[in-house]
Amino acid sequence: MLPQRTVVLSILSTVAWSFEMKFPPSFKFGAASSSYQIEGGWNASDKTPNIWDKFTHDNPNIIKNGDNGDVACDSYNLWERDIEMASELGLQFYRFSISWTRLLPNGYPNCVSENGIRYYDNLINGLLEKGIEPIVTIYHWELPQRFQDLGGWTNSLVSDWLADYARVVFSLYSDRVKTWITVNEPSILCDFAYNTGLMAPGITDPEHAVYLCTKNTLIAHAKAWRIYDREFKPRFHGRVSVSHHIVWFEGKDEELTELVHEYSNARFTHPIYTEVGGWPRMFEKYMAEKSRNQGYTKSRLPEFTEEEIELCKGTYDFFGLNFYVARLVRLAKPGEQLGPFPIGDIPELDVKLEVSPDWGQTKSLIRSVYPESIRHMLNWIKENCGDVDILVTENGYGTSTTGLDDHFRVQYYRDYMEQVLLAIKEDGVNVIGYTAWTLMDNFEWSEGYTVKYGLYEVNFTSPQRTRTPRASAHFYKTVIANRSLPPKALVDNQIKDEL
Repeated sequence: MLPQRTVVLSILSTVAWSFEMKFPPSFKFGAASSSYQIEGGWNASDKTPNIWDKFTHDNPNIIKNGDNGDVACDSYNLWERDIEMASELGLQFYRFSISWTRLLPNGYPNCVSENGIRYYDNLINGLLEKGIEPIVTIYHWELPQRFQDLGGWTNSLVSDWLADYARVVFSLYSDRVKTWITVNEPSILCDFAYNTGLMAPGITDPEHAVYLCTKNTLIAHAKAWRIYDREFKPRFHGRVSVSHHIVWFEGKDEELTELVHEYSNARFTHPIYTEVGGWPRMFEKYMAEKSRNQGYTKSRLPEFTEEEIELCKGTYDFFGLNFYVARLVRLAKPGEQLGPFPIGDIPELDVKLEVSPDWGQTKSLIRSVYPESIRHMLNWIKENCGDVDILVTENGYGTSTTGLDDHFRVQYYRDYMEQVLLAIKEDGVNVIGYTAWTLMDNFEWSEGYTVKYGLYEVNFTSPQRTRTPRASAHFYKTVIANRSLPPKALVDNQIKDEL
């Protein structure tokens, strides 16, 4: 570790910040977390198990080092320190999620936990007292286990369960929370979980469950959005959307690449953001033909009724973008082995996904470093979803490296934020904010605590889960304060000089 003076402090001491790299006055900066990844307190008070509690307890061999979120960052007890960190950074907003069974112990709205209400009241009020806007995710993968026992996201009733839960959350906090995410990353919730079995609920069924989950998640979001739109928006004037995990694809075969975009991205965005709604047409046709050739009497992609198409269309107030991944696309060679999507390939389309040797790679299982890809992705959203406000709800760099001098993360944030800024200034994309993933090291799902994303390092061996700012925290703080980026050459040269 570098003594005292980190690489970022040299950067911050320089006045050569570029006015051309200045963000618009209305642009907002934030950081994000999620309840299972940081809260701990898995059985505190009257909270009951969710699917991640059961999955990690029953399958310690699947999670690196047998880790789980039982204690995590202990934010259930240390929430005041979390607010303090957000204030230290100068964040304009902090995105966090609510644990379904902490608030509704039996999953249904007939029993609301007073301790759960109080916990999120304290967090929201504490943020507002510091001048930090709370952005709340209603569902970040913590389905009540009792609902999973009934089929979870493959049971069409799940849309009503989530809608009822959302109404409770809106009724409790809409007077103070003005920006909402209904569901975090439907594509990971469905594709990663059911294609690989490496995430809760630990069921592998790529042929059917993936698509049942997709449709049910979209309808659940739509019902929650319409509840807010009818019952709460007239009084509180907030905004509601989804956070989509979107992947940038490039390939020499344009038609194949477009099909891959429809499979991975538009499957989740087309029903919401387009005027016609429903499934993206090329992929819908592909699935109908493939299902027929497989001997099925109807498509494995479940049909939307006209009523369902209308229910989902237009259920957004902005576009939430979680962005980490870019891939090259090509058809698989005869007999070539394909890994499951989204870790490796897309067996459904007989497509091989690769990383360009020109790109970097993070320590996370699937994430790459290709800064220009976020600009490409932002333009794809504008082209395919309309001239919508886009909030980057997650973007960050994971590594197994410990310590405070995370120069690689400084470079990553600087380069990706530059591409966001270029999309705004040169392409006319309406990007309204940027969210760093994540505020602090946390439980990174199947990777446990082996991969670090935090602006703050967390000492997981300390009972106090001590949080210490990394170089990237100092860098991000100064970007927020200056509302601009330092020149790329300055960052690169300073890092070379001090390493």
